[in-house]
Amino acid sequence: MDMIELFHVMLLSFLIVCALAVAHLRDLLSAVIVFAAYSLIMAIVWQQLNAPDIAMTEAAMGAGITTLLFMVTISKTRRREQ
Repeated sequence: MDMIELFHVMLLSFLIVCALAVAHLRDLLSAVIVFAAYSLIMAIVWQQLNAPDIAMTEAAMGAGITTLLFMVTISKTRRREQ
């Protein structure tokens, strides 16, 4: 296994860990931060797949605007899931 394949396996493993963590976290702010990390890693994956337009959209929308909207919403509600 060369270094590029190892890098791809590490990225995909991190995506799986992030997805499972978001599903199990009870603290909503922590879940949003992990979701932002997921979006950033997904942007790197799109870049590795030679889709820079999708990578930029994922970084801007997934990690940027969506995270900001979630944080504003959490600030106006309760932080912990009941």
